[in-house]
Amino acid sequence: MTSTADARTFLFVPGDRPDRFGKAAASGADVVVLDLEDAVAPASKHAAREHVSRWLDERFPAVVRINSFGTAWHDADVAMVTTRPLAVAAVMMPKAEDRVALAALSARLHPPTGIIPLIETAAGVMEALSICCAPKVVRPAFGSLDLAAQLGVDPRERDALAYARSALVVAAAAAGCAAPIDGVTTSIADASALRDDLAYASALGFTGKLCIHPAQVADANVRLSPSEAETDWARGIIATAREGSVGVRDSQLVDRPVLLRAQAVLARAARIER
Repeated sequence: MTSTADARTFLFVPGDRPDRFGKAAASGADVVVLDLEDAVAPASKHAAREHVSRWLDERFPAVVRINSFGTAWHDADVAMVTTRPLAVAAVMMPKAEDRVALAALSARLHPPTGIIPLIETAAGVMEALSICCAPKVVRPAFGSLDLAAQLGVDPRERDALAYARSALVVAAAAAGCAAPIDGVTTSIADASALRDDLAYASALGFTGKLCIHPAQVADANVRLSPSEAETDWARGIIATAREGSVGVRDSQLVDRPVLLRAQAVLARAARIER
């Protein structure tokens, strides 16, 4: 499994559907997210936890989305994942808006398990930097649907959520986290909608995508990887920079910030290829 810091695609699979676990793992997604929260009805929470536990016991790596702090299922979810640190790459914490709750979760987790806070409330957006600075946070994820519902806006209206998305990108960078993971695209059968969402999120600085169907994985993996044109550009910038501290390439000034961006593009491409 690609590291959670570098992963492009995070494919959700309901924890009470163990028949889908293997299919999700074979989908080509960088990360499988075994979901104990929204995808599982209250009556099925215990059974879902048992299914996920058995899958993890086989050392199949995954991220587990647990139930949020303060719910009746949170403590049992955390107890289950803490005993399987080699299989649980990260815990996805829904409704993340309180650094104290994240610190409490962190204290119970064993290395190498990290935390992906799912920021999906107005309070979470306002506390994005504090959340990203919490112990063991790898990178934040954006819960666009829940936030849109709270704000009373259509999640497809990008302008309505532009501030929240940019807040996560800036907070992750300021905290030294990996870049954030964008929210889901609900139009499973509409490939153009997915591609538009990926292009928009990538332009804002997101490098990952929450997926709800295997059909979304291939496009997301391609469009969240540096393209051949981008890597060619980056190599050219580095070649130009070797000739002096400041140069010009294709009528573009090449100085330190441009060089750093080029180096980051090549470094990300190399990590994805591994």
